[in-house]
Amino acid sequence: MLRDFGVRDVRVQEIVSLDRDMLACIPYGLRPVYGLIFLFKWRDEDADKLEASCPEGIWFANQTVNNACASVALLNIVNNIPDIDLGDHLQQFKLFTADFTPALRGDAIGNFEFVKSVHNSFARKMDMLNADLQLKNDASSRRRGKAKNADDDNAGFHFIAFVPVQDRVWKLDGLQRQPQDLGSITSDDWITHVVPELELRMAQYEEGQIEFVILALVKEPLTDLLPALAKNIKSTISFSERLSQINPNWEDFVPNIANRDSETSYSTLAGLGVEYERLRESIDQAELPPAIQMQLENENVQELLAGRQELFTAQAGLRASIRDETQTIQLENERAARRRHDKGLLAKGLLQVLGRMGKIGSAFGNEDDY
Repeated sequence: MLRDFGVRDVRVQEIVSLDRDMLACIPYGLRPVYGLIFLFKWRDEDADKLEASCPEGIWFANQTVNNACASVALLNIVNNIPDIDLGDHLQQFKLFTADFTPALRGDAIGNFEFVKSVHNSFARKMDMLNADLQLKNDASSRRRGKAKNADDDNAGFHFIAFVPVQDRVWKLDGLQRQPQDLGSITSDDWITHVVPELELRMAQYEEGQIEFVILALVKEPLTDLLPALAKNIKSTISFSERLSQINPNWEDFVPNIANRDSETSYSTLAGLGVEYERLRESIDQAELPPAIQMQLENENVQELLAGRQELFTAQAGLRASIRDETQTIQLENERAARRRHDKGLLAKGLLQVLGRMGKIGSAFGNEDDY
């Protein structure tokens, strides 16, 4: 969904542990963590904990339309991440709604055809109808003053966001009027302020119940891997050129032909499954690190060969990581494509035809009930 929104270099990663050092469960290559999304069975909260109004500098939208909590949670995070590429549509929307109240932003989301089309492409019709009805009934019951924990077995599911903004961590729940301030933070410890809130939520479930999911919005690993590979290849080519200046027959000292320039040529890059032209341009624009520049001043062939071999070893790891990441993205895209095929309506139509033919009742052994 984020990719279809146009957001670049951000990935959604499931969190499988709620240890106090939860950040340690997130691989280093996926950091920083931009925000968390908590999916849970909805329960009303104490409005006294909320801000009187939305603080300046925080982009927060209410959920004013049905079945939009996932999109609202995503937008409440990405619109608070500094210096990310939102894509043209979302960037213009963020600027357009900059001075809106949370309620008006929620209405704007409901009227934003681009977001609606992306969201609805992932939503199955029956899921939308059931979720809308359940969450609407839940919220209506709370407003009428019914007991908060009544009929929790039938409660609807809801997404809320947690995000660090301006040295504080905020809880952004689209069903609440305003954000909730969870306290001041440093750049690295903001998740520790969220853990008690999540633990409190999960403690409300009976033992053995798994009715929640925690997702993290993190930096896409390719954001760092591709520039690193580009710089590595540029450095390796520079070593080869330097060796050619000193000894035109230097390749005779390289026993493994796989370690020669064929592995750094542009022709081998397309097989990585990344944007070929983007990577090729990165190689052309890459700057050699100062340490590499110093090594290239050396005239000792053996030392230059050793430095070049170190680069090849590192390059193999970078290429493997990039292949893994591109395969992960491909699998995610395939799952998303399958999700977009709503088989519920087809099943409903087939059942209706079988019902009119009188086949359903006989199949279950009791025609009078159908």
